[in-house]
Amino acid sequence: MFSSSILLQILACALYNNWWPMLSALMYVVVPMPCLFFGGGSTQFLISRDGGGWMDAAKFLTGASAVGSIAIPIILRHADLIQTGAMFIEFVSFFIFVCTVMCYHRASLDDEW
Repeated sequence: MFSSSILLQILACALYNNWWPMLSALMYVVVPMPCLFFGGGSTQFLISRDGGGWMDAAKFLTGASAVGSIAIPIILRHADLIQTGAMFIEFVSFFIFVCTVMCYHRASLDDEW
């Protein structure tokens, strides 16, 4: 699923002969970083209510980078740097990426694995 998300990112750039949409692919790298640095590599802290300063910072940075993944194509479209079709391909790519992350989170919660 992650590979198809990246493929859609590349297609959004190649089909419209404009590589500005690849800017949102940078957010795919940024989204898991707070989890890796502050959460110990586990996704458990995202659904827990307890935490401290670092846990809250990780939740905030994860949320901000996820919102940035949606906002970047909208801003690029508003500035007429990309076309509407590229923006929608970016949204589908982000949806597939979110589904991949949720599947990984669900699989990591199961103890039988």
